[in-house]
Amino acid sequence: MADLFTPLKMGPNEFKNRIFMAPLTRSRADDDTDTPTDMMVEYYKQRASAGLIISEATQISPMGKGYIKTPGIYTDAHVAAWKKITDAVHSDGGKIFCQLWHVGRISHSLLLPEGEKPLAPSAIQADVQAYTSEGEQQCSIPKAMTKEDITNTISEYKNAAEKAKEAGFDGVEIHSANGYLLNQFLEDKTNQRSDEYGGSIENRIRFLTEVIEAVCDVWPKDQVGIRLSPTGHFNDIDDSDPLSLYSAVIEMLNEKELTYLHMVEKFPGADISNKDFYILTELIKKWDGLYMANGNYNYMDGQDAVRSERADAIAYGRPFISNPDLPKRFKIGAELNTPDEATFYQGGEKGYTDYPFLQEADDKTAVAA
Repeated sequence: MADLFTPLKMGPNEFKNRIFMAPLTRSRADDDTDTPTDMMVEYYKQRASAGLIISEATQISPMGKGYIKTPGIYTDAHVAAWKKITDAVHSDGGKIFCQLWHVGRISHSLLLPEGEKPLAPSAIQADVQAYTSEGEQQCSIPKAMTKEDITNTISEYKNAAEKAKEAGFDGVEIHSANGYLLNQFLEDKTNQRSDEYGGSIENRIRFLTEVIEAVCDVWPKDQVGIRLSPTGHFNDIDDSDPLSLYSAVIEMLNEKELTYLHMVEKFPGADISNKDFYILTELIKKWDGLYMANGNYNYMDGQDAVRSERADAIAYGRPFISNPDLPKRFKIGAELNTPDEATFYQGGEKGYTDYPFLQEADDKTAVAA
């Protein structure tokens, strides 16, 4: 019987445990160039005991940006900076995937080149605040993407996948969740197109399918994962029939034979309804590959999910922010550090690289005594 500490093989990658680090936006990149900083090298290195680290959401192009100080993976400078991070993780025996991200309409013109409008399937403004250099701003009214925009964006995903390979990542995860661009094309609240990328479910999943094909031109399919949030409403997203929609998505994903499905089952502080639980359960049954669960799991929830074979691995988010040695703490039943939410996105080392490891915590306790 497998548990959280059982190694897991996924394509050419072998993970030492099933306690995976979820993608976590931390806003520590250089805001002018979207380049990862040296501080980020230490942050990821500290967490290399995770079975797999999934990088923070990383924009594929300047037009993919929706928050200040988030990193990119589209220039040679980005490759060089990320290479320091992947080398650091590998030097401590870790594995790391790059999460490829385009925010779509969840942005503001202040964040985009030459003050351009955000891109989206349809010109429908999100009822969401964007985080800019001038503080929180209502997301800008987006531009409905032309077919040329769609073709260009698919090329940007391919370029980002190539840059991620050059940077030494062990694989990539396609971010198609949480109300961002690929998710916007899938769901009918945000996609009201009348061309071959809108209307029917078959048409609405076309863009995601073409992105996956472009990424898999670069990476073997057993090194490409995907993230979905079928029952989520984060970032003003919704669909009238999520079970039918995501059943079709998963059927397509099974045909593509991606290495894993990473599903956001629940958001922190949000309840999950019986209907949502039913939808998630039905979708998981349809998926043929490795399943990574994400959704406010604690140690016991994660153990139960893996031991019952409901999930193959668990992606932990906030616990990894404040506990760089989370697998060890789970293994010996040690107390967890409490995350400081005020420092999640504020920048700087505080609340980023200064959370104590177990030995440090023990030493401080001994000194205090």
